[in-house]
Amino acid sequence: QVQLVESGGGLVQAGGSLRLSCAASGRTFSTYAVGWFRQAPGKEREFVAACNWSGSNTYYADSVKGRLTISRDNAKNTVYLQMDSLKPEDTAVYYCATNFYNWGSTSPADFGAWGRGTQVTVSS
Repeated sequence: QVQLVESGGGLVQAGGSLRLSCAASGRTFSTYAVGWFRQAPGKEREFVAACNWSGSNTYYADSVKGRLTISRDNAKNTVYLQMDSLKPEDTAVYYCATNFYNWGSTSPADFGAWGRGTQVTVSS
């Protein structure tokens, strides 16, 4: 079973940047696609970005295209989410997820393993 731990969240002003990390345990992590989701208070969990096992293929939610970038370093068992030009509406708890086989899906139900999340707060 893969274990995921997110880090790198914090408080940043609008227009600023953060880089989130998702560290994984488990030797098979490098074979899985990985996704990032976020959940704001009172809202449903929503898809942000995903990459395939090598990081060579990615897709994003329209709301973050051009501002957020997903990447991974399988030698370090880590996936990243570079967040630039942040907006107050990006404020949420960010989660990474894996055990995912339905490439192209944006549904949380298609991801079988989750971290506990890291808080990102963007002030105006």
